[in-house]
This record gives sequence, C-alpha cells and structure tokens, in this order.
Amino acid sequence: MATVPTITLNDGRQIPQLGFGVFQIDPADTAQAVRTALEVGYRHIDTAEMYGNEKEVGQGLRDAGLAREDVWITSKLNNGFHEPDAARKAIDGSLAALDTDYLDLFLIHWPLPTLYGGDYVSTWKVLEEAHADGRLRSIGVSNFQPSHLRRLRDEATVVPAVNQIEVHPYFTNEDAREASAAQQTAVEAWSPIAQGAVLGDPVITEIAQRNGRSPAQVTLRWHVERGDIVFPKSSTPSRMEENFALFDFELTGEDVAAISALDKGEEGRTGPNPDTFDYVPD
Repeated sequence: MATVPTITLNDGRQIPQLGFGVFQIDPADTAQAVRTALEVGYRHIDTAEMYGNEKEVGQGLRDAGLAREDVWITSKLNNGFHEPDAARKAIDGSLAALDTDYLDLFLIHWPLPTLYGGDYVSTWKVLEEAHADGRLRSIGVSNFQPSHLRRLRDEATVVPAVNQIEVHPYFTNEDAREASAAQQTAVEAWSPIAQGAVLGDPVITEIAQRNGRSPAQVTLRWHVERGDIVFPKSSTPSRMEENFALFDFELTGEDVAAISALDKGEEGRTGPNPDTFDYVPD
C-alpha cells in the first residue's frame, strides 16, 4: 500500500495530501463507500453537513474498525447556520452525526457575502471557540476569495489552516491559491478533474499515454505536484484504487506547465462564483 504524503498546516498539524470525498454519494451508499476507501488505504475523508451523509460517514468509519486517530475527518458548516448560535449548534450536530468527540478539520462551506449582512467573521469566531476547546482540531474555510481571506486576517484571531476551492486544469484559480499561500493557508482542490471535463483533453491524454497512466491519475498527480490537497470522489472500488495510485510516478516540470497552461480563467469554472453564491438549503 502506498504511503500518502502529508502537508504541514499553519497550525502544525499534518494532513494527508490525498483524501476521499463523499460529495453527491447517496447516503444509502456512503457507509460502504467510506469503508471501501479505508480498505484501499485512504485515511482522509471529506464530508459536509450539506451533503446529507455525515451519519453514514460515521458508520463507515466504525465498520472499517480503524482507530479514530488514524483517520482525518473533515466536515463543513451548512449555509443555513451562519449566525453564531446556529453555528454552535451545527458544530455539535456534526460531531453527533459522525459519532466523534472531535473533528480534524471543520470549514465554513461558503462565505455567502451577500447574506447575513456579509458577516462571515462572526461565524468564523464560533469556529475559533470550538478550536480553542479542542472539538475542532483545525479550522478553515471553503470557497473564500482573496478579499474574504484578507478580511479574516484583519478582523479575526486564527488564520485559516485550509481554503478548499475549485481548482482543476481548466480553472487553476491562481488568485485564490496565491492569496491562500501568502498566509500559509493550505489549498484543497475540489472538482479536481472538472467533473470529468479534462479527461479527454489532448494534452492530458498524451501525457497519460506516455506515462502509462490514466488521464485521471495524471490530473490528480498534477494537483499533488503543485502542492495542493486533493480528494477525488468515486464509489467504484476500481476507481478508488486508481485514484489512490498516484505516488509511484512523477510528472516532468514541462508536463506540469503544459497542464497548467490549459487554464481558461473564469470561463473554466464549473461551480458557482463565491462572490455571488447565496444558496441556503430549505
């Protein structure tokens, strides 16, 4: 089994660079998917309150029989719970659903700057409280733009350990990556293969053929070599194994540059723009 490298966060903790994401996995299938991922070798599971499958992630962890401290668990705050008292209850809810006394990482899922009076700082301070009492070992943000990061830097106490943002070859999101790096906030890349859109790209397929690898493996390796944390999502065991097999080959600097050059800017974004996204679940 390959050893997954770790990245040292700005709070000194070590996070596995490769994880398993459960976005859009049906709750009925989640426990088995998590158990299978852990059997393959993943030790980093990424979920969220809004995914609706935290309870099943917890079940999968129990079914796998691993010690709690051997698995890194991340969850995220529901967009409907940004007000401080609601955020406190939501953190308690995630811990209960996952059946754990602590989370390794908890993120504000979206900044929602057009809602709640644009006040994501008071939300962040609730995460700081739970970080201080040990229930959230590391805290971070997701989908935060450079201006959002700067505001937290100026108005809060704890610098986010992680910023989970959309990143893939068609949307390299360099402004947000650079703003994160400037404050030693690690980048986690969601939608790492652009929902499959990059897998037929001639540049990527040529590199894959030359290396005897799949386009998905080459794309995920590109993320790894750029220093980002990545968590592909698939509930198919063979794909889980393929996505895990990233650490016995390397890309050349020229290959990394060629893939990075596929960036399309905002045209390449597959998800919502964080400056305007305002979805709140019913």
